[in-house]
Amino acid sequence: MSDPTRTYLDFERPLAELEAKIEELESLAGSSGEDSPDTAEETARLRHKANEQLAALYSKLDPWRKTQVARHPERPHFRDYRKALIEDFEELCGDRRFSEDAAIVGGLGRFRGRSVVVIGHEKGHDTETRIKHNFGMARPEGYRKAIRLMDMAEKFDLPVLTFVDTAGAYPGLGAEERGQSEAIARSTERCINLGTPLISTITGEGGSGGAVALASGNVVMMLEHSIYSVISPEGCASILWKDSARARDAAVAMKVTAPDLLELKIVDEVIPEPIGGAHRHPAEIMRAVGNAIEKHLIALDGQSPEALRKQRRERFLAIGRMENGG
Repeated sequence: MSDPTRTYLDFERPLAELEAKIEELESLAGSSGEDSPDTAEETARLRHKANEQLAALYSKLDPWRKTQVARHPERPHFRDYRKALIEDFEELCGDRRFSEDAAIVGGLGRFRGRSVVVIGHEKGHDTETRIKHNFGMARPEGYRKAIRLMDMAEKFDLPVLTFVDTAGAYPGLGAEERGQSEAIARSTERCINLGTPLISTITGEGGSGGAVALASGNVVMMLEHSIYSVISPEGCASILWKDSARARDAAVAMKVTAPDLLELKIVDEVIPEPIGGAHRHPAEIMRAVGNAIEKHLIALDGQSPEALRKQRRERFLAIGRMENGG
């Protein structure tokens, strides 16, 4: 049955009209208590057409449309992955220096039978929770909390799983006064020097240093319609062309999409999304993410802290290098 509460992106408007018609026919059939052959046939025809149109739309997404999909409000967020993949989760709060930052959530739990530390950006799912979590834009105390959790993970020899989904670190005055850039740098450094496996997954937006601070892992994966960039397309357009309306051009130029980033060795794996994106099939994509994480954890099992640090260092030094010594 169609979902009347679904949010449609600009390029999905033709699809929205079709699915609204399907919803109308289904409602009429339900209210009358009868599903006539003609109504059933028309509904099936429209549903088939909608599925074809959905597949066509998502088979040719340009970088700007992928950016829109990555930001979709119904896309699964950290809380969804945590509920689906982590059992016995115990949240740990505060940086032991200033305060609690709800933009980054972390704690202990069990992933498919093994104890892990899990950390992720949380954007929130409605007005109240988005304000609470500051739209996933962390302040310094959020990154210092992440460092504290990684210290604990190393002490107890636990793998760390991070889930990245942020437009960037919070740029407010208070955050800058409390050492935002220093906190991001130290979180990135802690990732690089961690003596246990670190697997990072970019589930939506991977924006600037706010993302790198949690994504400097042994393995960095991203969903097919996620983005990863040094700055938002709007921010880039404002700097280069003094016009944020040219965000589409910036998205193309920056190569923010998964295929480009895989080719540049910035990410190690792209997790395919079902047709229509993760927001239409959340259970399926969360299962795929869990399978990918498990595969890489098994591959990293038994490696010494020194080997993990060396692999991580070499992985990041290899980014941008050309073949044949170029």
